Amino acid sequence: MSSSREHIRNFCIIAHVDHGKSTLADRILELTGAVDPRNLKEQTLDTMDIERERGITIKAVAVRLTYKAQDGQTYVLNLIDTPGHVDFSYEVSRSLAACEGAVLLVDAAQGVEAQTLAHFYRALEQNLEIIPVINKIDLPSADIDSCRRQITEVLGLEGDEAILASAKEGTGTREVLEAVVKRIPSPKGDPDAPLRALIFDAVYDSYRGVIVYIRIVDGRATKGQEIVFMSSGDRYDIVELGVFRPAPDPMESLETGEVGYLICNIKTLRSVKIGDTVTDVASPAKDPLPGYEQIKPVVFCGLYPAAASDYEELRNALEKLQLNDASFVFQADNSDALGFGFRLGFLGLLHMEIIQERLEREFNLSLVATTPNVAYKVTTVDGKQLVIENASKLPPPNKIAEIAEPYIEAEIICPTEYLSSVIELCKRKRGVHVRVDYIDNKRCMAIYQMPLAEIVLDFYDKLKSCTRGYGSLEYRLIGFRPDNLVKLDILLNGDPVDALSCIVHRDRAEAIGRTLAQKLRKLIPRQQFEVAIQAAIGSRILVRETIKPLRKNVTAKCYGGDITRKRKLLEKQKEGKKRMKQIGNVEVPQEAFMALLSVGDEIDK
Repeated sequence: MSSSREHIRNFCIIAHVDHGKSTLADRILELTGAVDPRNLKEQTLDTMDIERERGITIKAVAVRLTYKAQDGQTYVLNLIDTPGHVDFSYEVSRSLAACEGAVLLVDAAQGVEAQTLAHFYRALEQNLEIIPVINKIDLPSADIDSCRRQITEVLGLEGDEAILASAKEGTGTREVLEAVVKRIPSPKGDPDAPLRALIFDAVYDSYRGVIVYIRIVDGRATKGQEIVFMSSGDRYDIVELGVFRPAPDPMESLETGEVGYLICNIKTLRSVKIGDTVTDVASPAKDPLPGYEQIKPVVFCGLYPAAASDYEELRNALEKLQLNDASFVFQADNSDALGFGFRLGFLGLLHMEIIQERLEREFNLSLVATTPNVAYKVTTVDGKQLVIENASKLPPPNKIAEIAEPYIEAEIICPTEYLSSVIELCKRKRGVHVRVDYIDNKRCMAIYQMPLAEIVLDFYDKLKSCTRGYGSLEYRLIGFRPDNLVKLDILLNGDPVDALSCIVHRDRAEAIGRTLAQKLRKLIPRQQFEVAIQAAIGSRILVRETIKPLRKNVTAKCYGGDITRKRKLLEKQKEGKKRMKQIGNVEVPQEAFMALLSVGDEIDK
């Protein structure tokens, strides 16, 4: 084993949202002198404006540091800063595969939260060495003893050995790095074997093409070497390779155990598959490395340009954005109400928000978004299996044998005093109770199985409201279950508005239809003719609301004289309105599509 590899440590920082991962990364950069103190700012590794504004990490970032330990040895540390939000957990699982250890942060005031548990289990599955750190000990509400107890009882780690730190003040940073060099093993691998490198991320640069993030597992990669991607068989010459410190630093070669990047004049991100294995063309490896599960989007919505002429611009913007985030998918779609647009698939609601905001900001587009929904599995009467991502594509009711919806298992951690509110919320969302575990005498974890469709819209906000902000949520998909589901159509003057169609439970269809129709009556502007808003299941009308027409006073100029003259003018107006209704087109404003988001609130009240 080469001495250089003995002194390499690959680790990442994992934690629940807002427990201080990026701040600790800043302190580590400061302590190791990786960044000039003049250039150091909060969230140094978060480069997107949207990350800085929201104070969250969206993309995992790799950086190489040099650290002189107390034993006098100099170590090379490869640090990966990861996101905490449930929507970006795919970034975390990819990062863990490139490491031998993880620093697990626990907020001293909030203790072990749902995402802490989820990331901890992911790290355990990868057999990583886990170093528990209690962060934010400077807070007045910090309860260190309770955190130690939770780390021992909930995570099964040595709570008494947890490092105490305050990333904000810089306390405990050196102790964290000492634990990293002492407890995390050096990378394994055979430097004499053929090259095998794991692709754990890739980003697109408009000047250099695709920059591939790799971890060398066996062998070595050198500049000018001809490589092949094992899943696709595509061959490239390495034009540049190097490490991030955090700015790219080109090198002549990357050795076994090192984490870095390579550039090979790859034109599109589609040519690069995350989790693929890179090997040498001259002496290829026999077996690829175990990759990652294919990411499947769970939330879908339609995005349409506000001006039809912006359609091509939106397509180009989506293609460019997909170069930097291959985790969302899109395909062309068209709607009678909104014209031509795209159907997009995301990993969650925050992911959807981020993509929409980036499209509007970075590409200056004005967009109309339809209500987010999930994919359903439909079995037709003749035994065909269909996956329906858009309610308007659902077959007629007489052709459907069964509709199955995706179910999730949710782990909700909250203070015990709010448990009854959480149970009530889950019951309203068609949740099935599994069990309640008590973490300590103040906090508990409720486990429920419920439809993903109920989680997608407003569950997280409602959970935060009913637990005064202390509730945290983690969920995973557990498969599809059939239920009594129907397609609810909204008709305007007898014509269905496909973008407002939704799949709902039959028991709630009438309540949702009524609430939606009442909301639309307020939102759709009055026309010169009467507008009928109806909610229907198939040909059965459940609800009707009417928008009265605007009426011009055509008899204003008649004063005195025969009543028949006035009547004649009114009859003429009535005929005109009838004709107008036949050809009249009702404009549906953007607020109407967003009305679906708050329908649940109204029904709950």
